[in-house]
Amino acid sequence: MPDLAAAGIDERRLEDVLTFADYSKPLLEIVESLPADERVMLVGHSFGGMSIALAAEMFPEKIAAAVYLTAFLPDCTTPPSYVIDKLFEAPASTWMDTQFKTYGAEERRPASLLPGPQFLALGVYQLSPPEDLTLAKTLIRVTSIFLDDLRSQQPFTAGRYSSVDRVYIVCGQDLTIPEQHQRWMIENYSVKEVKTIEAADHMAMISTPKELCQCLMEIANSAFRTDGHSIKILQWRGETSN
Repeated sequence: MPDLAAAGIDERRLEDVLTFADYSKPLLEIVESLPADERVMLVGHSFGGMSIALAAEMFPEKIAAAVYLTAFLPDCTTPPSYVIDKLFEAPASTWMDTQFKTYGAEERRPASLLPGPQFLALGVYQLSPPEDLTLAKTLIRVTSIFLDDLRSQQPFTAGRYSSVDRVYIVCGQDLTIPEQHQRWMIENYSVKEVKTIEAADHMAMISTPKELCQCLMEIANSAFRTDGHSIKILQWRGETSN
């Protein structure tokens, strides 16, 4: 699973990734390069939901389904930042020891964030195995959610983004994007199907891997049942992943 720009083991520096399009470029390049006889099911986790939405806007004909795993789900009437801004209306204390700063040149200074050990332990990995939390603390990188850039963008379009089937996987114990906010986004912009993993924290791939795998296989079987194309599933993680 390739990483997004300046995330995971991607060697780019955050200072060289100043826009949301820059950040999403690795995903966009892979989707664009798909052969004509292949379509892909994209799985976006957390902030990764914004990247798969962008891919759906740019290459709807190449995507069989877009799966939002406790992820930000933008709509077609407001700037892409809207669903993130609504979450940030919560008290600042919600983010505990997360550090918010700026980076880049003086005239273009996007906000960055670095989740702190307390936030990771109590708000992200609280139901995940302790060894995974320990690994996350050692691998976490400063990142950005490119809010100013996303606020300046036009809404995604009904003719392209909305033409791709959307499925949302709700994680019932998520404290990073709480279930209330997940369900508000679903009400704000309807999806084809909603699945729920009640026992999952924000890192469902770690806290409830079997349940998540079952959900993804069910979605894939439905998406490709009559498709006739080759099947690929790509997962794109969000800002708290390692």
